[in-house]
Amino acid sequence: MFMCKCFYRNQLNDLCPPEPEPFSLPAPIPQWPPGEGFASGKIIIGEIEVSKISKFERIWTCSLPEDKKKCITFYKPVGIPDGFHSLGHYCQLNGKPLLGYVLVVREVELPETVVVGEHVKSAALREPLDYTLVWSPDDGTEESYGSCGYFWLPDPPEGYKAMGFLVTNKPGKPELDEVRCVRADLTDTCETHNLIFNSHTNSTSLPFQVWTMRPRHRGMRGTGVSVGTFFCSSHWNNGEDLQIGCMKNLNPKLCGMPNLDQIHSLINHYGPTVFLHPDEVYLPSSVAWFFKNGALLYKTGTDVGEAIDEGGSNLPVGGVK
Repeated sequence: MFMCKCFYRNQLNDLCPPEPEPFSLPAPIPQWPPGEGFASGKIIIGEIEVSKISKFERIWTCSLPEDKKKCITFYKPVGIPDGFHSLGHYCQLNGKPLLGYVLVVREVELPETVVVGEHVKSAALREPLDYTLVWSPDDGTEESYGSCGYFWLPDPPEGYKAMGFLVTNKPGKPELDEVRCVRADLTDTCETHNLIFNSHTNSTSLPFQVWTMRPRHRGMRGTGVSVGTFFCSSHWNNGEDLQIGCMKNLNPKLCGMPNLDQIHSLINHYGPTVFLHPDEVYLPSSVAWFFKNGALLYKTGTDVGEAIDEGGSNLPVGGVK
């Protein structure tokens, strides 16, 4: 049985791999040239400004009865900047560096020149009305008190959506101001990605599964923004509503991209140096040089190639011709 008594801290130290150590770069990040939003740690995606948090405090760790070395730990973000609010908690398997993140958010004021609709007059962020207990291995015994995890889904106000789950190690509900729900028109659809924990086996009477999440609309034209939270359930079936969403980027400006000076600084700092043998025949070239010195463009049904303009102006646009 998937019992709380398996999860006492002193037993976990013997059974589980060590808790993940926070990942750190081998050298401090340098000071980049001034710009607009690159490397500021915050990005405005419409009515909401987001910041990435990668520092966590452990809440609860659990393992499977048949594989006690496969442990998963749940964390809450710490060091949240003033004015920002959490959207949910984070989790990952033990035994690898702590590489994850979650987004924290705050509402920003729109310029007075922007004409707003009725829905924009509503707050972008609101506290949940309550919490629903999704799952816990608590069997009600005195032995299990204080050693179990409790998984809570925020109950959003009408017109709002929860972005993640909260985990506690006590049976009491989290405080309502611990998390925020996001107005529905500022969210996008997300989907389960990797199943990272599954207690649904013949030896467990309390099935429980945990997945990583990702936006459904991804890619260059995708507007979905991953929050970094997880999805969990004891009875979810593929295709059912996840009850949580992800953020949506509604800012058409690429304010988080580096400017030219910052790009040059990035290349100088992180770019590799290539050393070529003095007798090397095949040397690297620019795209313009390659076009000018032998590259030809062929069309279907023709055997004669056409020289490519140095600037690439005669290349096919929108697909192969």
